[in-house]
Amino acid sequence: MQKLQGIAVSPGVAIGEALVMDNEGFRIPRRFLARDAVENELERLSLAFDAAAREIEHNRDAVSRELGKEYAAIFEAHLQMLRDPRLRGELDQMVRERHYSPEYAVSRTLRRYAKVFQSLDSGYMAERANDIFDIEKRLLRNLLGRRREQISNLTSPVLVLAHNLTPSETANLDRRFVRGFVTETGGAGSHTAIVAEGLEIPAVVGTGPFLTDVSGGDVVIIDGDQGLVILHPDEETIARYRHEVEQRRTMAARLESLRDLPAETQDGVRVQLDGNIEFPHEVGHCLDRGADGIGLYRTEFLYLGADVEPDEEAHYNAYAEVVQAMAGRPVVIRTLDLGADKLSTPGLDIERNPFLGLRSIRISLRNTELFRTQLRAILRASALGDVRIMFPLISTMLELRQAKMVLADVMEDLEEHGRPFNRDLKIGMMVEVPSVVIMIDQFVEEVDFLSIGTNDLIQYTLAVDRSNKDVASLYTASDPAILKLIELSVQAARRRGIPVNLCGQMSGNPLYTMLLLGLGLRQMSVPPSAVPEIKKICRSVTIAQCEEVAARARRLEHARDVKRYLKEELKQVLPELVG
Repeated sequence: MQKLQGIAVSPGVAIGEALVMDNEGFRIPRRFLARDAVENELERLSLAFDAAAREIEHNRDAVSRELGKEYAAIFEAHLQMLRDPRLRGELDQMVRERHYSPEYAVSRTLRRYAKVFQSLDSGYMAERANDIFDIEKRLLRNLLGRRREQISNLTSPVLVLAHNLTPSETANLDRRFVRGFVTETGGAGSHTAIVAEGLEIPAVVGTGPFLTDVSGGDVVIIDGDQGLVILHPDEETIARYRHEVEQRRTMAARLESLRDLPAETQDGVRVQLDGNIEFPHEVGHCLDRGADGIGLYRTEFLYLGADVEPDEEAHYNAYAEVVQAMAGRPVVIRTLDLGADKLSTPGLDIERNPFLGLRSIRISLRNTELFRTQLRAILRASALGDVRIMFPLISTMLELRQAKMVLADVMEDLEEHGRPFNRDLKIGMMVEVPSVVIMIDQFVEEVDFLSIGTNDLIQYTLAVDRSNKDVASLYTASDPAILKLIELSVQAARRRGIPVNLCGQMSGNPLYTMLLLGLGLRQMSVPPSAVPEIKKICRSVTIAQCEEVAARARRLEHARDVKRYLKEELKQVLPELVG
């Protein structure tokens, strides 16, 4: 059994068979054989070895003719490895005595060989691991033949293990069969992590290298609460986690009773609890969990994996579906936040420092046709319900005013063409950049509401790339500077008399609920899966109690002390929510 510590980005526990992407690229269909199938499977393994040898010989001879024998040496080395009697003997033994399938035996053995090469100090020898992977893939390709199963065409449940997953790859995972994923790279707050939350599957990122330690078909446990990945778990560990999964189901069933109750504190203060959504289908999750509205409708999903840029009708249909489903409840639609760790628009170069480059509102203001297309669709959808529009990553007053000018121009265009929309829809902005907080008293004069986006606010305040695992420990919502910026934003909104929401991942973490209420927030937008837990906390505390928690937290100097203190306070109120 091997334990890997990564970064927890989407809660829950998943137990199942591994599907290793990047190196494997296809799924090993089974791990064990029936006793009476051993001889046939050994014959199939022998045929795969013969076919792989013929392929390598063909490549060797072709390269030798074209470039000379010295260039064909790599294929000769592959042949020697393939014909090593110790390798063949070990594989035969695993099939005959352990009843491993040939596919599983090949992957398990060759990955162990590769790991030995990778551990050597010699750079030349470490590179030989790639030769081992090449032989593994060649044998698996011949063993599986037409049964090769791509990630996009799964037929049974798996846990996806990969070096990295882009937001578009994550968004296109088949939720029917992908029960969780782990990546070697990545950090908290990345868009891949946000998409995982939207899919409501357990996810851990930033574990560091481990793919050579696991083969397709291995049993793996993903603990999305603790950021833990367990390879080759023993029976006791599997039983313990299955018990935890059952406890989680029991708690979820108890929390269902809160669905139609308000998020109201014990001293009668009403908290508006909205849902964050990434995809239109998530609106059902929000309604099922008893959310008051949609506090953040991210719209980048329209571009994830799209071959062509979505037109106005594609935008409108996606927004109309959500607005109509919410039946009069508020829906805050954020304009496109492309770039950085998400994806960029066609024609834009790859940037060396994308988080500080052309992203979000900057792309919209640079590409006004793209911006106008989305604004037209949002305005048209506003005729169907309570739609509000929100601009992301505003950093200067000029950007906000330019965005509002484009919006006003689109309104005039719709009026000229007789297209219905809500002329009085509310306009808001994200608070994600320290410069906005510094000038917050001016910004609140220009908008109808604020929404604090802690994912980027943490990143830009603490100078921490939220997708970089090497600085993941520095990326924390409990830093005193972050608490101060939230408090300043809430106070400025209150003085102006406008609503202020908090929609970053911080709001969906039960650890911070009492603190946020104590800092003055009365509106939070959280992932749909977090609505019941956050509602339960709101209904279990008083505002005076929360203000005391916030006052104590403000006096602490270090993020770790803040987090430790908040955990102890939550344990006293609802110990079942503390891991």
